[in-house]
Order: sequence, then structure tokens, then C-alpha cells
Amino acid sequence: MSRRKPANDGPCPVARSVDVIGDRWSLLIVRDAFDGTNRFGDFQRNLGVARNILSDRLRQLVEAGILETRPASDGTAYKEYVLTERGESLFPVVVALRQWGERHLFARGERHSRLVDRKTGEPIPFMAPKAGNGDALMPGEAEVRKLT
Repeated sequence: MSRRKPANDGPCPVARSVDVIGDRWSLLIVRDAFDGTNRFGDFQRNLGVARNILSDRLRQLVEAGILETRPASDGTAYKEYVLTERGESLFPVVVALRQWGERHLFARGERHSRLVDRKTGEPIPFMAPKAGNGDALMPGEAEVRKLT
């Protein structure tokens, strides 16, 4: 499968980010990597994605520096896909998507998985942008300064 042409290689960070990580399978691979999945077969079983698509997305994530391959930690001939520092920095993005989904895509009382602090077992607090003084920053209080 050939890599698609970037939608926008201009000065917009959102467009560049979507070109790298905005694909459904790429985001779900990153999500599963945060959950400890690191082998091709395990990604395929968890996601139910076709082998050729999974292979392509893993390659793209490695090329983008989000994942790296390493020899299997158990000494077998397999390789493992591990989040890089760049990949780990996507954690707030995955958490924000999760929290948005929890708020808007589940009926009241509908059960779903929970993201909790491993040490305390407490749910992760809701993430929201903050102004320099620590107050919540609403969309109307921020602006994108575009290049002229």
C-alpha cells in the first residue's frame, strides 16, 4: 500500500499531526502499545486488522519515530514494537480522546473501560487546557496566530 500524499505540509501543526497519527489504525496501535501490546500477532488479535494494513501502519509509525523495533524481550526470534519518547509523548492525546469519548459516546450508566492511576487506583482527572495563571482555558479564549 503506498503512503498517501500529506493533506497539508504547510505551517499547521494539527494537519501535520493528523498526517502522521490521524488514521484509525495508527491511533489504536498506539493505544494498544500504551496498554503493553508489543508484538505483531498481539496487535492483530486485539485490533482484528488485516495483516497488510497492520504491517503498513507499524512501518509508518516506526518511520515517524513513534515506535521502534527491538529484539523480543523473551529471547525468541520475534521483534517487538516499543513506544519511543516521541510515541510516549502522545499519551495526553490518547487520554484526551478517551475522556472525550467517555463524556460524549456512552449513555449514562453504560459500562466502559476506565483509565486509572496505577499507584492509587483512582480515575485520571479530566484534562483541559489551562491559561498561564492555571485557570481553565475555553475555546473562545484562545486563537491560532497564522503565518502571513
